[in-house]
Amino acid sequence: MKLILKKKPKNVTIIEGFPGFGLIGTIATEYLMEHLKTEKIGVVEMDEIPAMIAIHQNKVIEPISIHYNKQYNLVLVHAINVGKDLGWKVAEIIVELAKVLTAKEIISLEGVGSPNPDSGKIYYYSTSNGEVSKRLSAVANPLMEGIIVGVTGALLAKDFGVPVVALFAEAKSNLPDSKAAAEIIKAIDAYTGLKVDPKPLLKQAAVFEQKLKGILEKGQKAEETQQKKKLSYVG
Repeated sequence: MKLILKKKPKNVTIIEGFPGFGLIGTIATEYLMEHLKTEKIGVVEMDEIPAMIAIHQNKVIEPISIHYNKQYNLVLVHAINVGKDLGWKVAEIIVELAKVLTAKEIISLEGVGSPNPDSGKIYYYSTSNGEVSKRLSAVANPLMEGIIVGVTGALLAKDFGVPVVALFAEAKSNLPDSKAAAEIIKAIDAYTGLKVDPKPLLKQAAVFEQKLKGILEKGQKAEETQQKKKLSYVG
C-alpha cells in the first residue's frame, strides 16, 4: 500500500470517508467534492486488492483518491473500495498523509445501524474536547457506547498526535443512504463552517445512490470474475 501525492499543502484539515455502513462516508465526501472547488492531488495504490478502477462519465475513479480545496485548506479522502480486513493498513496511510501534510485535524465520517434510523441522529466521538462539543452540541450527541470498526476504529486506536473527530450518522440499511449522509453534511457544516447546503443531496438522493451502487456492483463483479479466472488457471 503506497501513498502518492503530486501536491503537499500544509496545515490542512483532512475529511475522510470510507465505504462502511450505508456508504455514508463515500456519499458525503463525494458530495463535498462536487460542491467545493477541488483538485485531485494524489491516490493510494494498493496491491492488496485486484487491479481495477471504475470509469464514470468518462472519468477514472480510483479505489482511494485524495482531493484538495484551497479555499478552506481542506483535503478530502474519497474511497469506493478498500478491500477486506485492511482497516489497520489504510489507517496507517491516513496517519502518513496527516504527517506529510502537517494536518491540524482529521474528521472521519461513518454510518451506523440503529433500531430507529428514521430519527436521523448524528453522534460524535473526539480524541480532544472543549471546542468540539461546543460546535457540535446543536446537531450531534456524544457517542457514549458503541463498537467502531474499520478505518475509523483503527484511527481512534492510534496515538499519533493529530486530533480525530468521528461523526456517525444513523443509516437505514447497508444500502446507500443519502438522507443519512445529508444529516452528516449538516454536522460538518456546523463544525467546520464550510457552508455546504445538504438540500441538493436530498433532492438527488435516488440518482446519487444508484450511481454509487452501480459503481460498487460493477467493482464486485469484476473482482469475482478475476477470482474465477485465477481459480481456473490453478485448477
